Amino acid sequence: MNHKKSGKTRVGMGGARVIEEFQTERLTARRLGYGDFDDIFRMHTDPAVMATLGGRLWSEDETRAFLARVDAHWEEHGFGLWSVRHTATGAFAGRAGLRRLPLDGVAEDELLYGYSKEWWGKGIATEMAAFLAHIAFSRLRFPTLVSFTLPTNTASRRVMEKTGFVYERNFIYSGLPHVLYRQRNCVAA
Repeated sequence: MNHKKSGKTRVGMGGARVIEEFQTERLTARRLGYGDFDDIFRMHTDPAVMATLGGRLWSEDETRAFLARVDAHWEEHGFGLWSVRHTATGAFAGRAGLRRLPLDGVAEDELLYGYSKEWWGKGIATEMAAFLAHIAFSRLRFPTLVSFTLPTNTASRRVMEKTGFVYERNFIYSGLPHVLYRQRNCVAA
């Protein structure tokens, strides 16, 4: 895997080093925060992007609440979502990360992502997903990782499959049909 860590880490829960910033071959990821509001809000009001993320446009207040949840997740778990930018240009590409959430009454660790339309089809979702799976398995030692999307989001399903996820089942999330994929940790002993 072609990646490098940038040294922007801190000590998190249990003494583990939290990765707040890193780089892949083409991308720079930095802990998502309130300073990213304008970029995230632009995504949340783009009909093409939101069609892949549940179909509904978000208000400014909903975006602020989302960023508050992201911040709380980082504080509780020591990992979360990162703002993703193209390293060469600094252009905002989207957001991606890891989160812990209950699915059907079971705590799961999820790999999730969403990108601005101008970055679709350039391989960045796969590049970032591969690195995030590496973090999840080699650093955080998750036993499994899930990822899910709407059944019609074939591009996202391809990203999951290219990065080692295997289709597991259909299920309902936030009142909508989704497909659940899972990857098991082959790194942890």
